[in-house]
Amino acid sequence: MKPSFICCSAMLASYGPCASAWGTLGHATVAQIASNYLTAQGKSYVAGLLGPGVTMPSIASYADTFRYTADGKFSAPYHFIDAEDNPPTSCGVDLGRDCGAGGCVVSAIANYTQRVNDGRRTLANRKQALEFLIHFIGDITQPLHDEAEALGGNQIAVTWQGQPTNLHATWDTQMVENDAGGGNTTAVLLAFASRLQAAIDTGAYASQKATWVSCVNVNTASACALQWAQDANAYNCQYVLKANETGQELSGSYYTGAKPIIEIQIAKAGYRLGAWINALAAAA
Repeated sequence: MKPSFICCSAMLASYGPCASAWGTLGHATVAQIASNYLTAQGKSYVAGLLGPGVTMPSIASYADTFRYTADGKFSAPYHFIDAEDNPPTSCGVDLGRDCGAGGCVVSAIANYTQRVNDGRRTLANRKQALEFLIHFIGDITQPLHDEAEALGGNQIAVTWQGQPTNLHATWDTQMVENDAGGGNTTAVLLAFASRLQAAIDTGAYASQKATWVSCVNVNTASACALQWAQDANAYNCQYVLKANETGQELSGSYYTGAKPIIEIQIAKAGYRLGAWINALAAAA
């Protein structure tokens, strides 16, 4: 049976609370947008690795499921990079300073970019590498996944529509789902992805999109990923951590300011992921 997008939520829930950049809906939206920008060669490449009938959105949260298994514990640090900066006064990512001994999202993107086209590896290894890339290129565009402050906002207690949560979780899930217009359903996913793609193609992002893929050289994957992390991290000074939101209700004015950041970052991730896969397919 073809994997469904919605099943990812249930699988994740079985492993308890976790910080999943953009949440299930956000990651699936990134993958859906990317799939719409694949070349014929890129589509064939993805099908050859994922298998017939397996869509990118359906496996976009595989890396989050895997990290909470005994076999996947090693991959937990690959979802973020802990920028030891000082928001809101100064923001920045330094690879040597911020990527821990166990790795980080920047080094993971570089590593799995190399592994996915390594013909010496098994098909299963290469499939997993692509699944990781689909997820990590989403992770790296969530500003709080490029930040050490308060464990990327996980330690900042806030409320969302009266319910206790934390700042990181609101960026991962609640604000994304609210923006998309509902919960984790395929209809919501497709409508949200379509809205963001329209902005990329002919709307507010049309004049910017070329800059989003200014670095898509798979031979310099670490440099490209670092550039993406720095781009997302800047939002922590500009808005995400600009004020002390501890104890605040975020569904009002804070959400209003966050919404355009969420939309452009998910759009960037999808557009970049499509370009990255096309580049991988061309290099294979």
